Amino acid sequence: MSKLSLIFPGQGSQYIGMGKDFYDNFNEARSVYEEANDTLSMDLSGLIFHGKEEDLRKTENTQPAILATSIAILKCLQKEGISPEYSAGLSLGEYSSIVFGSGIDFSDALKIVKERGKFMQEAVPLGVGGMVAILGLEDENFPLVVESSKDYGVVEIANYNSPGQIVISGHLKALEIASEKAMDLGAKKVVHLPVSAPFHCSLLNQAGERLENELSKYNINDLNKKVIANIDAKIIENKDELKEKLVKQVSNSVLWQQSVEFMINEGIDTFIEIGPGKSLTGFVKRIGKSLGKDIKALNISDLDTFNKALNLLGGN
Repeated sequence: MSKLSLIFPGQGSQYIGMGKDFYDNFNEARSVYEEANDTLSMDLSGLIFHGKEEDLRKTENTQPAILATSIAILKCLQKEGISPEYSAGLSLGEYSSIVFGSGIDFSDALKIVKERGKFMQEAVPLGVGGMVAILGLEDENFPLVVESSKDYGVVEIANYNSPGQIVISGHLKALEIASEKAMDLGAKKVVHLPVSAPFHCSLLNQAGERLENELSKYNINDLNKKVIANIDAKIIENKDELKEKLVKQVSNSVLWQQSVEFMINEGIDTFIEIGPGKSLTGFVKRIGKSLGKDIKALNISDLDTFNKALNLLGGN
């Protein structure tokens, strides 16, 4: 019998039209999008299904849009009786994971991530910071990349995605120097990410402080699922720890590779990515391969992948 974990994507996976086939075919999904529209007093579903790409890309819209789409698909999966014990989400995706674990109500999570998006955007002026993915670099060279740019501004590791793949975050000039160093050290590729702020680095400390204040307005509960935190790749033990870890997550590294390794060591052999895109599925496959483990990774982003997943899982 497979041991499952649900995983949820973060910002950057969004696209116009995501989730629409679930909205059209499942009452469970439709009610999620309608709740999102009512909660935020905006036509979020209209923006997601047939809005403009540049509007969806605004962080304060992207975050609730991805959350709503992930939860809409989740509800359809749960209807089929699939609701495993473990879950994790990358960055913003951690909120989907927490909603799944009943730590925060969906409507509250929507309001929180919309504000979180604003706080993250406002922490650093546009054109000052950014993020760069570094692919195919040996892990021992990561500190050298960071060190090379310290005279030019802040550069920190924002994401440990999978073996040989990290994302760095910080000031644009420093990122340029760090990218050159990465290529000199043998990286296969560096990719400037289409984001508007340097997420998951110390430049966002102020956003974390504002988020802490925002979270104090909401009811946060102990989780009823084993949710793995980005900040330390460990199970979140209680509601106080949950709040503290969400605050720190904004300005600290996302330990995605370490989180997946933790779950594999807990006996998880099948990961289901729920929401737009399939980047986490790729990361999980690489992590499993690096450990020499036979790990399955599926993504559910549309009706076709939903039905394929149900067939593979046997609907139980």
